[in-house]
Amino acid sequence: MTEQTTARKPGVLNRILNVIEVVGNKLPDPAILFALLLAVVAVISWAMSGMVFNEIDPRSGQAIQVKNLLAPAALTEFTSRMVNTFVTFPPLGVVLVAMLGLGVAEYTGFINAGLRKILSVTPRLLLTPVLVAVGVLSHIAVDAGYVLVIPLGAVIFYAAGRHPLAGIAAAFAGVSGGFSATFFLPSSLDPLLAGLTQVAARLSSDPAAANIVINPLNNFYFTTASTLLVVLIGWVLTDKIIEPRLKKTAVDGDPAGLPTMDPLQPNELKGLRWAGIAMIASLALLVLSVMPEGSAWRSPDTRELTHSAAPLMQSIVPLIFIFFLIPGVVYGYVAGTAKNHRDIVKGMSHAMSGMGYYIVMAFFCALFIFAFGQSNLGALIAIKGALWLKEMAFPMGVTLAGIVLLTAMVNLFVGSASAKWALIGSVMVPMLMELGVSPDMTQAAYRVGDSSTNIITPLLPYFPLIIVFCRKYVQSTGIGTLIALMLPYSIAMLVLWTSFLLGFWALDIPLGIGSTYTYPAAP
Repeated sequence: MTEQTTARKPGVLNRILNVIEVVGNKLPDPAILFALLLAVVAVISWAMSGMVFNEIDPRSGQAIQVKNLLAPAALTEFTSRMVNTFVTFPPLGVVLVAMLGLGVAEYTGFINAGLRKILSVTPRLLLTPVLVAVGVLSHIAVDAGYVLVIPLGAVIFYAAGRHPLAGIAAAFAGVSGGFSATFFLPSSLDPLLAGLTQVAARLSSDPAAANIVINPLNNFYFTTASTLLVVLIGWVLTDKIIEPRLKKTAVDGDPAGLPTMDPLQPNELKGLRWAGIAMIASLALLVLSVMPEGSAWRSPDTRELTHSAAPLMQSIVPLIFIFFLIPGVVYGYVAGTAKNHRDIVKGMSHAMSGMGYYIVMAFFCALFIFAFGQSNLGALIAIKGALWLKEMAFPMGVTLAGIVLLTAMVNLFVGSASAKWALIGSVMVPMLMELGVSPDMTQAAYRVGDSSTNIITPLLPYFPLIIVFCRKYVQSTGIGTLIALMLPYSIAMLVLWTSFLLGFWALDIPLGIGSTYTYPAAP
């Protein structure tokens, strides 16, 4: 009986995921879908613009109001800002600049040869956990993981004889699903969220809260320990569920553009050696330039390197461009795959030619996200959800789990981590302080929910880009394909990560530096 049940469960899961994939792929092309959603939001905003809401918008201190996107003033504002909305869409510049350097490294063969060398000495069993861990580590470089780790995940898996979409799934789970995990090093998200938490905590009616200070590393121990959980989830699901399900999915991409595992030739080995020297030398120069206390790479105010205002943090994408361009060029000249500067430009042009579809999707995605934000519908959903959770007065463990679930649901509509926390935190942090729960704990619960559904929402700014990466290998990939691919990770993270947080709380394990579980802090 047990064996039959065990054998039946994967079949049931596969059938559910197959239905999700089929239904999702019947949706219009992602670009058109965003355009249709834009029209739907405009109509809903018109219908709800006359309604009166009592909920207070923490950003303005006034009662929240849905803005009518079909009003003449809103329409003219939308059209007048259309070009700027598109060109300032955050992922657009990040993707295109990074792809210029990656394009050269790929065109000359540096990435292909480097991966073949790495795979020749890496045990096949450890490919998945290492890839997920690298995805988590990439948060130090802000959004670099989306344009660097995820496509390389596909290349690594394909070169190792495994399904490339499984590599994309594992990398996506680490980069985006594990967004709130840290790998022994803080990310720019830590001070950003802590600052918003501090502002929210000072809204409390307790006079002592007016001077409360939140340490930027208040969740550091929890998020570091969470890395092990995220890697374990990514490893087990990829190898036991995702990759077996992909066995019948044919790889029908352009064979000429896909990596191979042929033995390295003498010219390739020589090119790798000199490219490695160039990369190490470039990295050494960067390290030497950031070490001095007065380095121009540091934040002008705090002198920290990891502060969001530090030029180093703001230069991550240009640095990716440089650190792949230099070894790519050196490899090309030494290995003989690039004869002159025209070949380098050709490599950049080749990379940009593959970005045409992404640019089209990014245009409509940028317009939709802008309009949805302007309508205030996302803010209304977030505030109403937080207030409903407050009114329910659940037991504390259930309330904390509720914060996770509320955040996970709001995350499907509001992509920005800071925007969501500015809305939800201003309600939840002071509310739970009144119940004796510290802002540190509330923030940790938010971070779990914020990460878990990143990988299944088409409103994630980088979601269209992941579809483009998938289509390089499986041309029929659509929204349904990617959601079905990532849904098991999302559900597992929601359940297990929430349990992990509650376990920290139950065992009174410190969440981070200067953090507490109770408010006011127990002596």
